[in-house]
Amino acid sequence: MTIQEKLKLADFNQCQVPMEPRMKLRKTDASPSVDTFMYRSVVGSLRYLVNTRPDLAYFVGVVSRYMEAPTTTHMAVVKQILRYVRGTINHGCVYGIRKESETWLIRYSDSDLAGDVDDCKSTTGVIYFLGASPIIWVSRKQRVVALSSCETEYVATRQLLAKEFGWVA
Repeated sequence: MTIQEKLKLADFNQCQVPMEPRMKLRKTDASPSVDTFMYRSVVGSLRYLVNTRPDLAYFVGVVSRYMEAPTTTHMAVVKQILRYVRGTINHGCVYGIRKESETWLIRYSDSDLAGDVDDCKSTTGVIYFLGASPIIWVSRKQRVVALSSCETEYVATRQLLAKEFGWVA
Protein backbone atom coordinates (compact mmCIF):
# COMPACT_ATOMS: atom_id res chain seq x y z
CA MET A 1 0.00 0.00 0.00
CA THR A 2 1.43 3.40 -0.95
CA ILE A 3 1.48 6.47 1.27
CA GLN A 4 -1.23 8.11 -0.83
CA GLU A 5 -3.48 5.08 -0.39
CA LYS A 6 -2.88 5.07 3.38
CA LEU A 7 -3.95 8.70 3.67
CA LYS A 8 -6.62 8.47 0.94
CA LEU A 9 -4.83 11.14 -1.09
CA ALA A 10 -4.89 9.53 -4.54
CA ASP A 11 -6.12 12.67 -6.31
CA PHE A 12 -4.58 15.44 -4.23
CA ASN A 13 -3.05 18.55 -5.81
CA GLN A 14 0.64 19.06 -6.36
CA CYS A 15 2.56 22.00 -4.91
CA GLN A 16 5.99 23.56 -5.28
CA VAL A 17 6.86 24.24 -1.60
CA PRO A 18 7.16 21.53 1.08
CA MET A 19 6.11 23.79 3.96
CA GLU A 20 4.63 27.24 4.25
CA PRO A 21 7.36 29.87 4.79
CA ARG A 22 7.96 30.89 8.41
CA MET A 23 5.54 28.25 9.69
CA LYS A 24 6.12 27.44 13.35
CA LEU A 25 4.78 24.19 14.76
CA ARG A 26 4.24 23.48 18.46
CA LYS A 27 4.15 20.23 20.40
CA THR A 28 0.85 21.21 21.94
CA ASP A 29 -1.84 23.07 20.09
CA ALA A 30 -5.63 23.23 20.13
CA SER A 31 -6.15 20.96 17.13
CA PRO A 32 -7.36 17.38 17.64
CA SER A 33 -4.93 14.48 17.70
CA VAL A 34 -4.51 12.03 14.82
CA ASP A 35 -3.69 8.34 14.62
CA THR A 36 -0.14 8.09 15.99
CA PHE A 37 0.63 4.85 14.15
CA MET A 38 -0.40 6.34 10.80
CA TYR A 39 1.58 9.54 11.40
CA ARG A 40 4.71 7.60 12.36
CA SER A 41 4.34 5.31 9.37
CA VAL A 42 4.08 8.19 6.90
CA VAL A 43 6.92 10.19 8.48
CA GLY A 44 9.07 7.05 8.51
CA SER A 45 8.47 6.63 4.80
CA LEU A 46 9.43 10.26 4.25
CA ARG A 47 12.60 9.77 6.29
CA TYR A 48 13.53 6.93 3.95
CA LEU A 49 12.91 9.22 0.97
CA VAL A 50 15.37 11.80 2.36
CA ASN A 51 18.19 9.42 1.32
CA THR A 52 17.70 10.51 -2.28
CA ARG A 53 16.01 13.88 -1.78
CA PRO A 54 18.18 16.32 0.24
CA ASP A 55 15.61 19.07 -0.34
CA LEU A 56 13.31 17.26 2.11
CA ALA A 57 15.80 16.81 4.97
CA TYR A 58 14.85 19.91 6.96
CA PHE A 59 11.08 19.55 6.54
CA VAL A 60 11.00 15.85 7.39
CA GLY A 61 13.20 16.58 10.40
CA VAL A 62 10.70 19.16 11.61
CA VAL A 63 7.66 16.86 11.36
CA SER A 64 9.67 14.05 12.99
CA ARG A 65 9.78 16.07 16.22
CA TYR A 66 6.06 15.55 16.78
CA MET A 67 5.76 11.75 16.64
CA GLU A 68 4.77 11.45 20.31
CA ALA A 69 1.45 13.25 20.02
CA PRO A 70 0.72 14.38 16.46
CA THR A 71 -2.21 16.67 15.77
CA THR A 72 -4.15 17.58 12.65
CA THR A 73 -1.85 20.60 12.23
CA HIS A 74 1.19 18.32 12.08
CA MET A 75 -0.59 15.95 9.67
CA ALA A 76 -1.49 18.89 7.44
CA VAL A 77 2.22 19.71 7.12
CA VAL A 78 3.00 16.06 6.32
CA LYS A 79 0.33 16.13 3.60
CA GLN A 80 1.87 19.34 2.22
CA ILE A 81 5.25 17.58 2.03
CA LEU A 82 3.60 14.69 0.18
CA ARG A 83 1.99 17.15 -2.25
CA TYR A 84 5.45 18.66 -2.81
CA VAL A 85 6.94 15.21 -3.46
CA ARG A 86 4.20 14.52 -5.99
CA GLY A 87 4.84 17.85 -7.71
CA THR A 88 8.58 17.27 -7.87
CA ILE A 89 8.61 13.54 -8.56
CA ASN A 90 11.36 13.88 -11.17
CA HIS A 91 13.78 15.57 -8.75
CA GLY A 92 16.57 13.59 -7.17
CA CYS A 93 20.33 13.19 -6.99
CA VAL A 94 22.32 12.52 -10.12
CA TYR A 95 25.87 11.31 -9.63
CA GLY A 96 28.63 11.37 -12.14
CA ILE A 97 31.75 13.34 -12.96
CA ARG A 98 32.24 14.26 -16.57
CA LYS A 99 35.65 15.93 -16.31
CA GLU A 100 38.55 15.73 -13.91
CA SER A 101 38.18 19.47 -13.28
CA GLU A 102 34.73 18.84 -11.72
CA THR A 103 36.04 16.96 -8.68
CA TRP A 104 35.95 19.88 -6.24
CA LEU A 105 34.41 19.45 -2.80
CA ILE A 106 32.40 22.28 -1.27
CA ARG A 107 30.26 22.56 1.87
CA TYR A 108 27.33 24.86 2.53
CA SER A 109 25.73 25.33 5.92
CA ASP A 110 23.03 27.53 7.38
CA SER A 111 21.14 27.89 10.64
CA ASP A 112 17.96 29.48 11.83
CA LEU A 113 17.63 31.38 15.10
CA ALA A 114 15.33 29.71 17.64
CA GLY A 115 13.41 27.86 14.95
CA ASP A 116 11.77 25.50 17.41
CA VAL A 117 9.22 27.50 19.40
CA ASP A 118 8.95 24.83 22.11
CA ASP A 119 12.58 24.88 23.31
CA CYS A 120 14.02 27.88 21.38
CA LYS A 121 16.80 25.77 19.86
CA SER A 122 18.08 26.44 16.37
CA THR A 123 18.35 24.02 13.45
CA THR A 124 21.50 23.62 11.37
CA GLY A 125 21.54 22.35 7.81
CA VAL A 126 24.65 21.18 5.94
CA ILE A 127 25.20 19.86 2.44
CA TYR A 128 28.41 18.71 0.75
CA PHE A 129 28.83 18.70 -3.02
CA LEU A 130 31.39 16.75 -5.04
CA GLY A 131 31.37 18.63 -8.31
CA ALA A 132 27.72 19.39 -8.98
CA SER A 133 26.40 16.36 -7.08
CA PRO A 134 25.29 16.38 -3.44
CA ILE A 135 27.00 13.58 -1.53
CA ILE A 136 26.24 14.27 2.16
CA TRP A 137 23.46 16.29 3.77
CA VAL A 138 22.08 16.66 7.25
CA SER A 139 19.61 18.82 9.14
CA ARG A 140 19.94 18.73 12.92
CA LYS A 141 18.64 20.64 15.92
CA GLN A 142 21.43 22.30 17.91
CA ARG A 143 22.10 21.14 21.46
CA VAL A 144 22.24 24.61 23.01
CA VAL A 145 20.06 27.69 22.95
CA ALA A 146 21.72 30.53 21.04
CA LEU A 147 21.03 34.15 21.91
CA SER A 148 21.82 35.69 18.52
CA SER A 149 22.02 34.68 14.86
CA CYS A 150 25.81 35.13 15.04
CA GLU A 151 26.01 32.69 17.94
CA THR A 152 23.75 30.26 16.07
CA GLU A 153 26.15 30.25 13.10
CA TYR A 154 29.13 29.90 15.47
CA VAL A 155 27.57 26.88 17.21
CA ALA A 156 26.80 25.30 13.82
CA THR A 157 30.39 25.78 12.63
CA ARG A 158 31.78 24.48 15.92
CA GLN A 159 29.64 21.33 15.75
CA LEU A 160 30.70 20.75 12.12
CA LEU A 161 34.38 21.11 12.93
CA ALA A 162 33.99 18.78 15.89
CA LYS A 163 32.41 16.14 13.67
CA GLU A 164 34.89 16.55 10.78
CA PHE A 165 38.12 16.78 12.77
CA GLY A 166 37.24 14.96 15.97
CA TRP A 167 37.36 18.08 18.13
CA VAL A 168 35.33 18.13 21.33
CA ALA A 169 32.23 20.27 20.81
